[in-house]
Parts: sequence; C-alpha cells; structure tokens
Amino acid sequence: MSMIAFIFARGGSKGLPGKNTRLLADKPLIAWSIEHAQAVSRIERVIVSTDSIEIAEIARQYGAEVPFMRPAELSGDDSPEWLAWRHALDYIRDNSGAFPTAMISIPTTAPLRLPVDIENCLNEYEKGDADIIISVTDAHRSPYFNMVKSKLDGSVVLVNPPQSTIHHRQDAPLVYDMTTVCYVARPGFVMSHNSIFEGRVRAVNVPIERAIDIDTLLDFRIAESLIKANESNL
Repeated sequence: MSMIAFIFARGGSKGLPGKNTRLLADKPLIAWSIEHAQAVSRIERVIVSTDSIEIAEIARQYGAEVPFMRPAELSGDDSPEWLAWRHALDYIRDNSGAFPTAMISIPTTAPLRLPVDIENCLNEYEKGDADIIISVTDAHRSPYFNMVKSKLDGSVVLVNPPQSTIHHRQDAPLVYDMTTVCYVARPGFVMSHNSIFEGRVRAVNVPIERAIDIDTLLDFRIAESLIKANESNL
C-alpha cells in the first residue's frame, strides 16, 4: 500500500501574509506539517506543492521533496485547492506509472495536530468504505441553536430552524466543525469528482485544542499561546 503525503502551500496569503514561512515557536509554519508527516511510518514520501521558491527551499531543509513547482494558474486566491490535488496526483502517475493507494493532504494551517491524528485518519481510510476521510472537531456553535442568517428585510433567523423549539444547546442535533488537520482521499475519486461531498465521506474527531485552523494573525497568536502553555505544563 503506497501512501504519499502532500503539503499544499501557496506563497500568497491575504489573511496572514507570509503565513507558511512565519516562525511559530522558532520553526516555519510549514515545517510543523512536514515533521508530522515524517513521524507517520506508513507515509512513504512527503511532497510539498508550492509556487514559492522560498517555501520550496524551507521544505527541502526540513526533509520534504519538492519535485515540481505549482503553476501560477493553480496558485491564485481563487484557485480551488482540489485542482492542485489533481496536479500533484498527475505528477505521481506520470513519473511512477500509477497513483498512490492514498493521497494524504496535511495542511500547514493545523500545526497543533499530533501524528496520531494522521494515523487515525489512515486507520479510517483503510477500512475501505469511504472515498475521502476528513477531520472534524466538536462545534462550538450550532446552526439549530445559536447561528443566524440575515433576511432581505434585515431581520435574522436561525440557519436551520428545528422541527420543534430547542431550549438547551444539548437538545440540538449534534454537529461538527470541519478542520484542516488531515484529509485522506482515494486518488481515483479526486480525479473523477470536483469536491469532497460528491463522494462517501467519513470523519475522524480531533480534540479542539489540536484542531486550530490558522487563517488570521489572531489564530496564529492563539497557536503561539497554546504551545507556550503546553511547554509550561511539561
């Protein structure tokens, strides 16, 4: 069973400029994902897909492969990452003659994950009854209870009005937040479909303290604080 981990890291980021090379606890953000992938014995290769020479150099310094540069048309703010997934898989097929058994995406934006979280996603994938495995965490807001949307007249209503009145949050249907901890996908599914939920999806729950998704400076500061707190506890 061949398993390849990919880390997709564009050079541009509007929410947090220079995000992937920004130092988090004295280590570039992308390095956290590289090291997490390297710590999983089932992963045979760690490949970084980027359009940035700087990111490519850092990735190689931390032991990842950068066998190709991502084209500009797949690196814009509006470029679906799904197409970057296909581009990476095309490269593997063209250069090895076959797709890997599993395509693993380990985003740079979840540096507080642990290797065991990736292992758990691989375990779920190996059960063989899903096209893609996503990671989730317990939601802190519910569309049935405390999430609202605006109407044209300016009033607001619940995103998903329940069938009956809900007085307590625990009475609402259980929902989860998707995280960027890990994705494990069947290559054939990625190449023949256009989005995650076009296929059979299963999820692995990750503790919320390991599932922070860094998109803004505030997210980054929270991650720094959590790392410092963990170091203090140790």
